[in-house]
Amino acid sequence: MARRRKLTEGKKNIIAGLIEEYDIKTANDIQEALKDLLGGTIQEMLEAELNEHLGYESYERSDNPDYRNGTKPKKLKSSYGEIPIDVPQD
Repeated sequence: MARRRKLTEGKKNIIAGLIEEYDIKTANDIQEALKDLLGGTIQEMLEAELNEHLGYESYERSDNPDYRNGTKPKKLKSSYGEIPIDVPQD
């Protein structure tokens, strides 16, 4: 049997904040909130990866001839359904 994890005060505060932010009332609302959070997290990770690859932040001037080329809309398939994200282009 799996060990039950204890909810810390910090986790309770995060959950309360999510319930308030997304106005969660049903299980479907929870899925939509998780889908939004997952998509946002993946998009931020892709942007950070491109920043690391290019060596500078978005909108930062650089002498590097390698420029950003906007974003391209994509849809990720997950257990929560399709998640729309904007993939940064190099």
